[in-house]
Amino acid sequence: MRQTRPPRGSRRGSPQLRLRMGFVVIAMVLSVFGARLVQLQGLDPNSYAAMAAAEGVQNVVLPAERGDILDRNGKPLAGSVDGLMVVADPQMTAEKAPELARFLYHRLDVDYVDTLRKLREPGSRFEYIARRVPATKATEVVEAADAAGFEGLDTRRDPLRDYPVGDVAANLVGFMGTDEPLAGLERTFDHQLAGTDGSARYEVGGGNRIPLGESTVTKAVDGQDLRTTIDLDLQWYAQRVLGQTVESARADSGFAVVMDSRTGELLAVADYPTFDANDPTGSPKEDLGSRAMQDVYEPGSVEKVLTVSSLMDLGLVTPRTKIVVPPQLQREDRPINDWFTHGTIHLTLAGVIAKSSNIGTVLAADKFEQGQLYDYLSAFGLGQPTDIGVRGESQGLLPDGSAWTHQMQDRIAFGQSVAVNGVQMAAAVNTIANGGVRISPSLIEGEATTDTGDVVGTDTTTKRRVVSAAAARDTMRMMERVVDPEVGVAPGAAIPGYRVAGKTGTAQATSEECGCYDGTFDVSFAGFAPADDPRFTVYVVVKNPRNGGGGGSVGGPAFAKIMSYTLQRYAVPPTGTRPSRLPVEW
Repeated sequence: MRQTRPPRGSRRGSPQLRLRMGFVVIAMVLSVFGARLVQLQGLDPNSYAAMAAAEGVQNVVLPAERGDILDRNGKPLAGSVDGLMVVADPQMTAEKAPELARFLYHRLDVDYVDTLRKLREPGSRFEYIARRVPATKATEVVEAADAAGFEGLDTRRDPLRDYPVGDVAANLVGFMGTDEPLAGLERTFDHQLAGTDGSARYEVGGGNRIPLGESTVTKAVDGQDLRTTIDLDLQWYAQRVLGQTVESARADSGFAVVMDSRTGELLAVADYPTFDANDPTGSPKEDLGSRAMQDVYEPGSVEKVLTVSSLMDLGLVTPRTKIVVPPQLQREDRPINDWFTHGTIHLTLAGVIAKSSNIGTVLAADKFEQGQLYDYLSAFGLGQPTDIGVRGESQGLLPDGSAWTHQMQDRIAFGQSVAVNGVQMAAAVNTIANGGVRISPSLIEGEATTDTGDVVGTDTTTKRRVVSAAAARDTMRMMERVVDPEVGVAPGAAIPGYRVAGKTGTAQATSEECGCYDGTFDVSFAGFAPADDPRFTVYVVVKNPRNGGGGGSVGGPAFAKIMSYTLQRYAVPPTGTRPSRLPVEW
């Protein structure tokens, strides 16, 4: 059968038409691309390039490791341990954000509303959910989220602050909040400790890092360590003795200071009650600072050693100066009494110190000319901050010399109408131990700069002579009689085999509410040993003991325990010399 072929023209026309149509389509597509290219590169190239980069670039903080806070032997009081941050990719978490936010709220104790916002953050590929989480806990949470069907969570390195000794020196060290230091040395020296965070910037695609994409890393600069003068073991022991003392006396609180007599270095600054630096919110706010630095109180009879050493430096008295002490001394509108009842007694100046007689001290102080006692107390450091680097330090109160009346001098001579902080008073008593030369106390080894720009530390220690070596030696010999069981008021402060010089203190306490004496007392004991070659000064203060005890019976035994431990720890042998036998009566 003969086949019929289509006309020649129709066979050629169909392919040509399709070819023409193809060229038209290609031209249209190229025109669209060309117009888009002109828009991107010609009309607004910067904004579109930025948008493209933003969509595919991730910025991540690389946390610096915080410097350690160390004791004098390099043992850590605060350090950094492995921790993680929990982070989220909102493009992966947004769909189930409410459920995931509840999940994280229960496991990480994060704020629900804030977490929900982060999980839904538009256009973001990286959000912090929780910072400084213990590594084990962070890993468990992310794994549990994966198991529960949640996507988009991950972890990154984030060092966690740790206080390995808990409450030991917590009153000085302070503590960290989530993102910043909140108290103590952590805050004062944050600039040195914190370091500088680094950063990483890299391209991502489909939620994953592009291996050959843009990548920029600025390394973190870790913080520097801060070494203190504190002896961790001695600090621990002082805190335990202080705590037992406060509890057994049924007192409100207390503090103890241990100082190297020759260098002024603080080996221990103990407070009770204190707190665990790993859990500061578990303690009352009033326990979070350093009472030894922040509390202001009248020193009471401990101040008498400053008065009598000043008198001896002026050549106005000697330890054997004879004083007739009446039962009561009438001065202007009010009488002065002693803490013990007595008739008219005949005491030497050594006896006035040994018995802690207010009346005898006032009678001796009558030999001062106007302004002399003020000048000496100022030279001892009263009324001035120690500037050792502790935030919130009180400077105490030494009334201006021009405002002194005769009656005010009477009270100040035996430790009233003047206020101090614990380290300030310890440094004043240490001046006697250091042969009459006041050496400024220090808490930081070397030097460091505070957040207020002050340079502090052992490299900045200053010295000034306050009283002569002879006056300091004679005061020491009188202070030895305080612990003599035959004549003194503080035999409980004696240490077998060692010569001990000390002084008790009992002072009326004031109330912040009324600005008046509130009927409670602060009791104390300050001293140094070996008395004839001092190595350490220890000062113990107990506030409001309810067992009826005074400076000798409450502070004295605590002093003896802390001093004994310190002498043994530093292998200080007894001097082997005979203690003072100065007469106390005539």
